[in-house]
Amino acid sequence: MASSRKSNLADLVAEQSAPLLLRHSRILIGLSGGVDSVVLLHLLHTLAPRFDWRLSALHVHHGISPNADAWADFCIELCARYGIPLHIERVDIAPLRDEHGIEAAARKLRHAAFARQDCDLVALAHHADDQAETLLLQLLRGAGIKGVAGMPYIRGGQPGVVRPLLEVARSELEAYARQHQLSWVEDESNADDSYPRNFLRHRLLPLLEQRFPAYRDTLTRSARHFAEASELLDELARQDGALAMDAGTLRVEALRGLSRQRAKNLLRYFLHTQGAPMPQAAQLDDMLRQLLEARADAAVCVEFGGWEVRRYQDKAFAMPGLGEFDRGRVLQWHGEADLAWPALNAHLIFTRAEGQGISLAKLQQAPVTLRLRCGGETLRPHPAAATRSLKNLLQERQVPPWWRERLPLLFCGDELVSVVGVAVAATYQAGSGESGLMAGLTAP
Repeated sequence: MASSRKSNLADLVAEQSAPLLLRHSRILIGLSGGVDSVVLLHLLHTLAPRFDWRLSALHVHHGISPNADAWADFCIELCARYGIPLHIERVDIAPLRDEHGIEAAARKLRHAAFARQDCDLVALAHHADDQAETLLLQLLRGAGIKGVAGMPYIRGGQPGVVRPLLEVARSELEAYARQHQLSWVEDESNADDSYPRNFLRHRLLPLLEQRFPAYRDTLTRSARHFAEASELLDELARQDGALAMDAGTLRVEALRGLSRQRAKNLLRYFLHTQGAPMPQAAQLDDMLRQLLEARADAAVCVEFGGWEVRRYQDKAFAMPGLGEFDRGRVLQWHGEADLAWPALNAHLIFTRAEGQGISLAKLQQAPVTLRLRCGGETLRPHPAAATRSLKNLLQERQVPPWWRERLPLLFCGDELVSVVGVAVAATYQAGSGESGLMAGLTAP
């Protein structure tokens, strides 16, 4: 175990973390109030002066337990004692509970809360037991290589994620907490072995430890092997997709030229780059079959996990399904340069230009909004052109049929000003020397 190499847990964490965490880093600690996160808070608070780390903490209040308010109060008092700024984020799992289950819904909302924070790194208290449990759960679910690669010690991003305790056993954290007379809260749900993770923790792993006392080390090593294999598969996919992936699309002909295994690997990688969930093995097989074998004029649409994969003119597209909320959504524009447009898994980008695009002066006449098609819209794309139905205009511009229902329409009051990325109404086009606004779509 890692701690056998260092008798002092703080020294172990410092030795592993210092080369990866820059001085003056802004580190946000995920603080549940349990023993793991309390130990992590204490360790980083102890080490922060040595490395000039700037610490803060986030407690996500799920509201599931009747003790949730008490846990939040505990975290407030603990951080006040250390002089560490704490933010309490309240989330509601109800909208996600039926689809994902309690644990997955809570985890999804926690990750979203961390991603919104202004920091360089989020520090999480996952440890060696968590890693072993995760690997076993993924194996029992039949996960692929990426799924069984386990949790990385550090992961890039904005913000990145670091797990300083990943090679430390739960028993060592509890011993450290007792040694330093730390207090923590106990989540009563941890004793409920109807949850798969708790079943492993309380029933299976104690038996496993009797026969294989080093199972944490060996499973952690296996996770590292899987992670290396996953990186190699991604590297192969990047090579296969170098000329096949462009602007959020994947050329189907490139899939057709690969072995079935490499085609599946490239398709899986493409979905990952688009932020899509990983489909089940049968769904991926069906997806590949339809992309390759459906007749040329077929409207291919494969649904999985709230997402869709479609094919148009030898290109595959992946995006979230268009829900009722998206269909009725009206987005106000207040001059932002970048707005998310979930209907196309893309972003709306607005840039200023002279004598091009939409007249900024005319946009001042009424509130500016963005919405999806309702049907019956018309637009005159050029002063010398006739007014056209949006349906005919989009067909002429060879916009994929299902994109036509997802493209953002920009309105000034009740007047249709632009179909973003397609056309601007003649009466709203910026004249020579006039300040204009260019609106376009870009991949996330």
